[in-house]
Amino acid sequence: MLRLRSVLSLLLVVVTTLLVSCSSPTVKVPDTYTPDRISQIQTFMVPVEEAKEGMATLGKFVKDNNWIDTRTYIHGPFGFLRRDLTYLANTLLPSDKAQAKDLIDEIFSHLERLDAAAKENNVAISTSEYRNALSDFDALLDLVPAEASAS
Repeated sequence: MLRLRSVLSLLLVVVTTLLVSCSSPTVKVPDTYTPDRISQIQTFMVPVEEAKEGMATLGKFVKDNNWIDTRTYIHGPFGFLRRDLTYLANTLLPSDKAQAKDLIDEIFSHLERLDAAAKENNVAISTSEYRNALSDFDALLDLVPAEASAS
């Protein structure tokens, strides 16, 4: 009887182990914006919206050929913009995340070229790079769900 009980216990352990190891749940990323995700996006939108307003200030500096303030503004108030935009991009749906990260790279490429053009006092390139950065910034904000950006 003792031997049968031991075999039965061992068999029960093996079956339980097999069932537990084969039945692990898979984590699926939601295909829609949940209220928690919207709340998180709204949190990350605060500094991004401030930066969007700052783009107008940067545009005024470029328009006025104020190269010192242009360069200072890129390195100062926009200093944490890449981090803030990356946080925002990471909260977007997987289908939008890759495009958002590409747009972030484009925005900063334009800002780097704008900085270089401002250093050389080049009006044409500065104006063009500012417009391109602004256009990419707007395209990035278009990826954000409307309920998250209307705060």
